[in-house]
Amino acid sequence: MPAVSEPTLPHTWRPLGVRLAVVFFGGLLLVVCVAGWVAVGPEVRGRVTPYQQATLVLIAAAGAAVLWGLMRCRISATEHGLLLVNGFRRHSYDWPEVLAVHLPRGAPFAVLDLADGTSIQTLAIQSSDGDRAKVAVLQLRLLLERTAAQSLERPDPPGD
Repeated sequence: MPAVSEPTLPHTWRPLGVRLAVVFFGGLLLVVCVAGWVAVGPEVRGRVTPYQQATLVLIAAAGAAVLWGLMRCRISATEHGLLLVNGFRRHSYDWPEVLAVHLPRGAPFAVLDLADGTSIQTLAIQSSDGDRAKVAVLQLRLLLERTAAQSLERPDPPGD
């Protein structure tokens, strides 16, 4: 694995394997469905009712929504903190709220440990991406270490 350096901010991590699979297999499925629709001929297409057509369109739209949710997963690091997007949910964390990141052996996704005692899986860093995922975890750890060191150096503001 190559040497890992701290990324410049802002920086975004996205899953590679899932995005490639969605584009390839989604496109392939679309081509097969359109070819099948054309191949059945006009007399069969004429027997399909508008309700059946609407059902097929709704199923396709639901599938496209799931694929879009998978494609938009990401973690964005800025000077202020992390923005985590898992599917259609967005989570925003300031740097002090994130204590650690790890990718346990055999786990499908990286996990962020939070200051409130909870943890959250990040669909943006997937173990199926191999070394790419390990590098992303190490880069996030470097950012967490830097921000933790900066918060220790900064004195607390005077109280009332």
